[in-house]
Amino acid sequence: MTDLTVANTILSQLGGRRFLVMTGAKNLVGSENSLSFRINSVNYDGKRVNVLRVTLDPSDTYTVTASYLRAGKLTTVAERSDVYCDSLQETFTRLTGLHTSLGLPAFAERQFNNKHED
Repeated sequence: MTDLTVANTILSQLGGRRFLVMTGAKNLVGSENSLSFRINSVNYDGKRVNVLRVTLDPSDTYTVTASYLRAGKLTTVAERSDVYCDSLQETFTRLTGLHTSLGLPAFAERQFNNKHED
C-alpha cells in the first residue's frame, strides 16, 4: 500500500478542503512523493491547463507542473521548480488564475483595518 503522507501534506499546504471547494479540484491522485489533480480548463499564457502535479523534491521544495490533458495525450504547459511550501498557493494561482482562499490581499486588509480603527 502506498504511503500518502506527502500527498496529504501537499493538499493541506494548498488549503485542504477549502482549496478543493474554491478551485473545483477533482480526481486527486497521490503517490509517495506527489499529488496530482484535475481542474476545470483555464488559460495560462494563452495555453490551456486542466491538470496539475505537485512533486516533493529531494531538496525539500516542490516542483509544480501545469499540463493539458485531452484525448489521452498529456502536454506540459508550464513548470515551476524550487517552490517552498509557503509559496504553493501563490504558484498555483499564478499558473491557473484560480484563487485558493477568500482572504483579503495584505494591502486590502491593511486599508480595511485602517478605515475601521477608532
